[in-house]
Amino acid sequence: MISVTEASILIQQNIAATTTETLPLAKCLHRILATDVSSNINMPAFNQSGMDGYAFRFQDYTPEYSLEIVSTVAAGDKSAISMLPGQAVRIFTGAPIPSFADTVVMQEKTTVIDNLLFITDKKLQIGSNARPAGSEIKQGQKTLSAGTSLSPAAIGMLAAIGETDVTVYKKPEVAVIITGNELQIPGLPLQSGNVYESNSYMLIAALEQMGIKDIELLYATDDLEELTMRLKEALEIADVVLLTGGVSVGDYDFVVAATEQCSVEKIFHKIKQKPGKPLFFGKKNKQLVFGLPGNPSSVLTCFYEYVTPALQQLQGHLNPGLIKAFLPMASSFSKNEGLTHFLKANYNGQKVTLLSGQESYRLNSFAAANCLACIPENTTILEEGALVEVHFL
Repeated sequence: MISVTEASILIQQNIAATTTETLPLAKCLHRILATDVSSNINMPAFNQSGMDGYAFRFQDYTPEYSLEIVSTVAAGDKSAISMLPGQAVRIFTGAPIPSFADTVVMQEKTTVIDNLLFITDKKLQIGSNARPAGSEIKQGQKTLSAGTSLSPAAIGMLAAIGETDVTVYKKPEVAVIITGNELQIPGLPLQSGNVYESNSYMLIAALEQMGIKDIELLYATDDLEELTMRLKEALEIADVVLLTGGVSVGDYDFVVAATEQCSVEKIFHKIKQKPGKPLFFGKKNKQLVFGLPGNPSSVLTCFYEYVTPALQQLQGHLNPGLIKAFLPMASSFSKNEGLTHFLKANYNGQKVTLLSGQESYRLNSFAAANCLACIPENTTILEEGALVEVHFL
């Protein structure tokens, strides 16, 4: 068996660079930029008013005297406005500032009498409320860097500089293979010895939460020939294959043998952790294969700790993995040395509370958890108030 740290490093080292594609902005939410994007324009493209008010030349301003209002400029106006010393124009937010003017006073700080402007803003300075051309982005300046996750604001930024399509990392295609003779589809009668199959629902939901929609779901009984056929099918279509169940060393555990039949290179099998000790990881060319345990809590723990960062790395994330923090324990905890424990927990903004029902078959505690508490393999006791590493779900 290898350590949790060794397993994470081996997965990271065995992920090849992912491929890219060019997509329209409307389809790029939460995708990762594969290239730097520079602006082809100044933003704003012209000297722009930041307020509804009046534009004028600051050197003409004297509190005791008025300025003559000679015109009006609205957002979108394209005609040039001429001004003379001592004059001002009515202007609106986003409108181009006439070339002769350099300052805008907001309308609430003025008084207008017989088309004469009196300014009452004693704190007014030259350039106030004026957005110079290129003050946000200059032509040729890098706007967004490769590795940026395209949030709604980032997409808006790209549209604002005139981009319509960008190059992003492709999302991986994932195949999920559910194994087990004991499994029954929810909604059908539960026969003696059966349990309802829940792993596919969890994994598909977790994948869709990551924005991965291209998912193929396959089922296999505990039969080496059938499982090998399903794995071959999956490897023909998927970048990443997830198998659940059959990954231990029992008489009906055939995942490792099936990977050998399909020429999957074993990178590791079994980790010094609880739950999820029998985790398998291998690859075939650039394809990744994860053999997850069968118990639901083990499946989800291994997915969050190992599959999630792998899928994020494939999609170009610069810092893959769950968000982590060191936070105080609400109560003490003890365990034997030798295995890293991932414990279902809740963080309430002050302390981390370990939940009851930590067994690998229990999902009710996982459904109530918002984080996993990671207790290192060599740690045996954590006192109340001690800092514990927390991985947020």
